[in-house]
Amino acid sequence: MPMIPEAMFAMLACARIGAPHSVVFGGFSSEALKDRLIDGNARFVITADGGFRKDKVIELKKAVDAAIESGANKVVEKVVVVQRSQKNISMVDDRDFWWHELLKDQKDHCEPEIMNSEDRLFILYTSGSTGKPKGVVHTTAGYNLWSHLTFKWIFDLKDDDIYWCTADVGWITGHSYIVYGPLSNGATTLMYEGVPRPSNLGAFWEIVQKYKVSIFYTAPTAIRAFMKSGREIPDKYNLESLRLLGTVGEPINPEAWMWYKDVIGKDKCPIVDTWWQTETGGVMISPLPGVVATKPGSATLPLPGIEVEIVDKNGDKVKENEGGYLIIKKPWPGMMRTIHGNSERYLESYWEYISFKGEKNVYFAGDGARIDEDGYIWIMGRVDDVISVSGHRLGTMEIESALVSHKSVAESAVVGKKDDIKGEVIVAFVSLEKEVNGSSELVEDLKKHVVNEIGIIAKPEKIIISDSLPKTRSGKIMRRILRTLAAGEKISGDISTLEDSSVLEKLKELS
Repeated sequence: MPMIPEAMFAMLACARIGAPHSVVFGGFSSEALKDRLIDGNARFVITADGGFRKDKVIELKKAVDAAIESGANKVVEKVVVVQRSQKNISMVDDRDFWWHELLKDQKDHCEPEIMNSEDRLFILYTSGSTGKPKGVVHTTAGYNLWSHLTFKWIFDLKDDDIYWCTADVGWITGHSYIVYGPLSNGATTLMYEGVPRPSNLGAFWEIVQKYKVSIFYTAPTAIRAFMKSGREIPDKYNLESLRLLGTVGEPINPEAWMWYKDVIGKDKCPIVDTWWQTETGGVMISPLPGVVATKPGSATLPLPGIEVEIVDKNGDKVKENEGGYLIIKKPWPGMMRTIHGNSERYLESYWEYISFKGEKNVYFAGDGARIDEDGYIWIMGRVDDVISVSGHRLGTMEIESALVSHKSVAESAVVGKKDDIKGEVIVAFVSLEKEVNGSSELVEDLKKHVVNEIGIIAKPEKIIISDSLPKTRSGKIMRRILRTLAAGEKISGDISTLEDSSVLEKLKELS
């Protein structure tokens, strides 16, 4: 779905009748959509004839048709289409129905289904360190309670506030802090179909000025892009209505934090730097405005009821300012309940990775962090094979699988590289099948192939073609070395297990 009110209506309608929903980000390809439809056993799809993004029409119905035709027809029975772009699209008889025509015969009131607290509310797919996305399951009572409470605590809602979260409803931020959290608190929540673009770099500030937005919640990626464009753009607009600023999706660097505070907040708006995940359902670590003093770049302190610890791989507490694994020691209302169709993976991914005081009953977030001398938490990023591009988590295995599915690729390894704007960008190392020659045309074709398989958010920034990849004697690709090469840094640490050290010299030249 595009970012239109009908997306929210559809989510809430599903919740009202007790039908679990799974929202798929509109930027995903038909192949990625197909996988999610089949895994979720989705019987009905709600989409639109198209949506608008960066001055272009996104052909959403076409992607749905392709997903169904390529295998999702095993599960999908009906498709409901919202008329948005007015483009001509194909409609399949007895399968596809126009939203506006279905509404003609509906009553004004729909009796809500009475649900148990642990009944499923939705499944939301998030990337993991294996090739298959994980269907995170959230339940009716716990999720709603946590999104309600955290919104109330963090955003200090007033009766006349206009609240705007710039995320897409296809991500957990859109679920918790565009739909469920704000509406359960009676907030006025704003939705925007689009993003700042070359034709209108001041789009966000125009909206803040026009609708007198008072609470603004966005990603560090967006803030860094604003910085790059220059302060002269936001300075053209009246941003006096703003009283509270927030960040979400990834750690924010202190420079971006200060720019946000000075240029957008005019040095008068508190900033809530929030840490949480798809799996947690709502914010876990954040300052409370007016209560907790902030430090640029730190998510500060856990929210009430959340017990956080930073430990090493053995589960022992690390020293002050020493990096380690971020764990949560006690359950909370909004925690995910399982992975759809794979409870074993749920236990293995989240509850069995770290032992704490001899017990495997703590939640491991997959993020590294440190605690400073004041007890403030500083998030250091992912510690597993997940890349965060513009706040969107992408599993390296999923991208590697997409590359290897190309007829020219024999093997691939994908790593993240730090980027001033996006947080991280994707760098892919590939070796080709015999008889295939590397070329700039092939590199572009491989990038397009990844976009077709997963979506534009997974497009590699750089693809390096090499005869071979650095491996241990047991055949495992040494991604640590590839990360170092991608970053342009000097290789250090133990490389004694490397099977062929000559590979490194070749890769250094190519990188």
